[in-house]
Amino acid sequence: MFRCVLTAAALVLFAGSASVHAQKQTIGAPPEASNMKLVGSNDLQARSAYQPTIHHQGDRWIAYIGHHGGTDDVPVPVNPMTGNAEPNGTSIVDVTDPAHPKYLRHLPGQAGKYESGGAQMVRVCDGKTLPKGDPNVVYMLRTFGGQAHEIWNVADPANPVMITRLGGLKDTHKSWWECDTGIAYLVSGAPDWRTRRMTQVYDLSDPAHPQKIRDFGLPGQEPGSTGAVPTELHGPISTGPDGNRVYFGYGTNKGGILQIVDREKLLTGPKEPTPDNLRFPEISRLPMSAFNGAHTTFPMLDMPVAEFAEDKDGKTRDIVMIVDEAILNECGEARQMVWFADVTTETRPMMISSYTVPEASGKFCQRGGRFGSHSSNESMAPVYYKKMAFIAFFNAGVRALDVRDPYHPREVGYFIPAITGATDKRCIPVEGGERCKVAIQTNNVETDDRGYIYIVDRANTGLHILELTGPARAVAGLPKN
Repeated sequence: MFRCVLTAAALVLFAGSASVHAQKQTIGAPPEASNMKLVGSNDLQARSAYQPTIHHQGDRWIAYIGHHGGTDDVPVPVNPMTGNAEPNGTSIVDVTDPAHPKYLRHLPGQAGKYESGGAQMVRVCDGKTLPKGDPNVVYMLRTFGGQAHEIWNVADPANPVMITRLGGLKDTHKSWWECDTGIAYLVSGAPDWRTRRMTQVYDLSDPAHPQKIRDFGLPGQEPGSTGAVPTELHGPISTGPDGNRVYFGYGTNKGGILQIVDREKLLTGPKEPTPDNLRFPEISRLPMSAFNGAHTTFPMLDMPVAEFAEDKDGKTRDIVMIVDEAILNECGEARQMVWFADVTTETRPMMISSYTVPEASGKFCQRGGRFGSHSSNESMAPVYYKKMAFIAFFNAGVRALDVRDPYHPREVGYFIPAITGATDKRCIPVEGGERCKVAIQTNNVETDDRGYIYIVDRANTGLHILELTGPARAVAGLPKN
C-alpha cells in the first residue's frame, strides 16, 4: 500500500501559508512559492516550450530549449529579432547571469501546430568529450518535428551550423545521448514499425558520420508482427558503460512500463528485430497500472538509505523514479503522479512509494489546463543527484522533493509562476461549445551544476530561473542565502 507522502507536518513546515489559493490566476498577481524564489526569466518569444538542456560552454552557461509547434491562434509566431514569422523550433539563451538571461537565437523547427511541429527535444555534447568529435565543436542534437533528428554545431550559440540530418521518420520524441561514448538512443518512428515511437540506437561518437547500430522496441511493435501492439515508447535514460543499464519508459498517461535493459547486450546482441532478439537484452519489466504511464524513468542507483543504516542487508538501494504525464485538462483523467521503484533485485522490481500534489492545496482541478506530473529534472550533477528531485506539475508549477529516503519522499518547496499576457488558454468541451481558462502549464524542468532550477511553460509563458531558499537549501547541502 502506497503512503500519502505529504504529511500535515510537512505542509506546515515547508508549504508556508496553509490557505488555499484561488483557482484562477490573474495577470499581475505574484507567483506562488515556498522555499523557492525567482532569479530571472525570459519570455522565449511566447513559444510553447518542452525540453530545456543547460550546458556549461567555456566560461558561459547556455540554455537550449525545445519547443512544440504553433497554436491555432498563432501557428507561426514572429521572431522579434528578425521580424520574420518562424515555425517554433529551438531557443538558445545565455544564462551565465541567471538574473539577466539573454536570448541569442531562435532556430526554426518543423512547420506545424502543437505536437505536429516544432523541435521538442534537445541534447548537447562537447566535441572534446565525444570519442571522435571535433574538439572545437559543441554539438546540439535536436528533433525536427516528427520528421528527423538533426545535429548542429553550436560552438557559437548565436550562429548554429547544420552538420547532420537523420530523416524519413513518422515521429520523434525524448532521446538520450551519452557524451562520453557517443551512443544515442533516438526516440523515432521508423516507417515500417507498427508503433508511433520506438528506439533507433546510433553511434554518434563522430556526429558528422552517424553509424546506425539497431532498431529496438517491445515485441509486437516490430515490422511484420501481428496481434495487439504494445504501448509506445516515451523515452530512455542510460547509465552508460559503467552502469551498463538503460531504463526505458513506455506509455504516457496509461498502461505504463518500466523496462530495464542490459546496455551491452542491446549494443552488441543480434540486431534483426525478431521477438527473440528484442527480448535478448531485457532484464525485466515493471508493468504499471492501466491508469498511469512512464514519461521519465530516472535512475538513482546505490542510494544509501539512512533508515536502513543498521540493517545487515539492504543499506543501499537502487531506485528508479518514474514520472507520469498528465494529458487532459481540468482533471479529465486519472491522476498522473510520481512513483518510486526499488530495482535492487532487478528481476523483481517493486513500487515502494508515490508522490502527488494535493489537489485541495490549490484547487488545481478548477484552475484550467492540465494538473498532474509531466517530467523531472534529468541532470545527474552532484548538487542535487540522489538528494533532491524537481517535478514539473503543470498548473501546480514545479515541486521540489527530498528523495534521500525514497521510501518516504516529501515535498520541501514549490514555485508556480505568474501568468502573463502571453499565457495561452486551455479549453475543455462543454455542452454547447467549450470552456477555456488561462493557467500556468509548467511542462519541463532542468537543473545546472550551480544549483539553479530552470522551468519552461507549455502555455507560452516562457522560461523561469529559480533557486532554493530556506530549509530546502539544507536538504541539498547548499549554503544559506
